[in-house]
Amino acid sequence: MPYEPPTHTVERSLRATTGARTVAGVDEVGRGAWAGPVTVCAAVTGLRRPPEGLTDSKLLTPLRRAQLAPVLESWVTAHALGHASPQEIDDLGMTAALRLAAVRALEGLPVRPDAVILDGKHDYLGAPWKVRTVIKGDQSCIAVAAASVIAKVYRDRMMAELGGESEEYTDFAFGANAGYPSPVHRAALEERGPTPHHRLSWAYLDALPRWQHLKKVRFSAEAAALESGGQLGFEF
Repeated sequence: MPYEPPTHTVERSLRATTGARTVAGVDEVGRGAWAGPVTVCAAVTGLRRPPEGLTDSKLLTPLRRAQLAPVLESWVTAHALGHASPQEIDDLGMTAALRLAAVRALEGLPVRPDAVILDGKHDYLGAPWKVRTVIKGDQSCIAVAAASVIAKVYRDRMMAELGGESEEYTDFAFGANAGYPSPVHRAALEERGPTPHHRLSWAYLDALPRWQHLKKVRFSAEAAALESGGQLGFEF
């Protein structure tokens, strides 16, 4: 299906209405995974024409993403990655973990951005960051699209390396599923139980009686509800 290429429209609007000189696009990957970190990329692109074919990472094939990511890393003015570990996700909840990863990414940029374009409708960053949320920003905003591709390729590579670093993790097929739900991943969990790289506060453990005793329970009902919904997500 044809798609409209992303533009600088939102960035131009922020520059015009707020006086922002440096605008960062921010996107995350790993929110719905059972294992691995949540990863956030912050990308600053200026107003230059992007590489051909740039769009939301989920609309690209794995091969095209892998080809485009190094091109984008050279093309962007600046970019930085931030992560929140499975343990931080368990301890803080996903919303707070997302904010932690995003702040780590933004603070990793050489220049603090004056404004941030955040993919989605929920501002999980908040003050003191000046945020413009954009639903499907990874499809419509050039900086967010660039961040989505860089983050996705980096995290997928990280999970593939994790899956190959020890025979203990081979059965989980992290290289194929990047820590997201899949039949192979579920079967390995049932047989072997969660690894140190799994999120132990998530609802998938409710379906694994043998390993339910490992589940971590937080006191925040809101955070628990977010995880129960988030664990259903697929994003291969």
